[in-house]
Amino acid sequence: MATTLVDIGTLITRTPGVRGGRPYVIGSGVTVRRIIGRIYKEKLTPEQIVEDMPHLSLAGIYAALAYYHANQIQMDADFAAEEAEEEYLPAESLFSRRANASSPGNHSHSIRSGYSGSGSIPE
Repeated sequence: MATTLVDIGTLITRTPGVRGGRPYVIGSGVTVRRIIGRIYKEKLTPEQIVEDMPHLSLAGIYAALAYYHANQIQMDADFAAEEAEEEYLPAESLFSRRANASSPGNHSHSIRSGYSGSGSIPE
């Protein structure tokens, strides 16, 4: 039985407006950052991640690792910028909500004003 070879470049994508423009595993929506965090911060193996997130494949996890290491300088800079934004957001959001609530005619209910991501909290 012949098998089709998979081009590793087809496993990860980066699309403006999807996942905040961050790279993610195609078909799962899981960001490279989340996978890298699970491996390096939580000390999980790729096999443990697949057990916990069965919609991911080992190929997708290893592609995320390869993507990270091939782009490590830029990825680390992006991670640092996102972490700095996360530290700033809670105080900004509380202030913005109070300011918006006191503005007549303003019906905005955004908790994360100023966050231009995908709508989910970055890992």
